[in-house]
Amino acid sequence: MNILSRMEELILLSVWKLQTEAYGLEIRQHLSELTGQELSVGAVYVPLKRLKKRGYLEAWDSEPTDERGGRSKRFYKLTQKGIGALQQVKSVQDNAWSNLPDLGFDWAPAKS
Repeated sequence: MNILSRMEELILLSVWKLQTEAYGLEIRQHLSELTGQELSVGAVYVPLKRLKKRGYLEAWDSEPTDERGGRSKRFYKLTQKGIGALQQVKSVQDNAWSNLPDLGFDWAPAKS
């Protein structure tokens, strides 16, 4: 079993959420909003490259744009393998969070 890291999971979820707007800068901004932390470029682009290499994402470049000084954007899309990885990690998390004992700290996970 090849479990995703938390950052890989969040990146795949961001790509899913952003759909046709899933490119590096937008993914990074979405993750920063989600986590409440400013993420470095490497914290996003290194896992994106790894997820593409593992077959969880497809990537393609847009046409060069004037507002980017003639550079193109690299867009990402989930593959079936990426969807399967998300389903697997969701199942593992659901199992891990189920039936936890009360530790007496006035907090318990929400019942699903």
